[in-house]
Amino acid sequence: MASIKRFEDLEVWQLARGICKDIWNLIESTPLKNDYKLREQMNGSSGSIMDNIAEGYERDGNKEFIHFLSISKASCGELHSQLYRCLDRNHINSETFERTYDKLVLTSKKIKYFMTYLQKSNRKGSKYNYD
Repeated sequence: MASIKRFEDLEVWQLARGICKDIWNLIESTPLKNDYKLREQMNGSSGSIMDNIAEGYERDGNKEFIHFLSISKASCGELHSQLYRCLDRNHINSETFERTYDKLVLTSKKIKYFMTYLQKSNRKGSKYNYD
């Protein structure tokens, strides 16, 4: 794994940021902008994906990081469901749905792989270095 010096270096965070941008673009460019409740839920859950990765990273411990990655992964699931509502309400077309859905599935899988990596890692985080 490449040297990670900050959360912005994490591929999963970069993917999550891309999803967050995509959701904002949907909000700004589709009838979703007028569906206030769904719009705010999607904006919140997309932000939660990237924000929980960042927060977990800053905790400096693998157990806590894994916990926050789990929350981030759950937010992917939440956004999956909200994306279906967006499609069902004709805010987006099926092509936009599939493209966004595929990005969410990929990000969710990569978060899970990263969690597995951290669970198996001997490094437990900088907060446990007592030197």
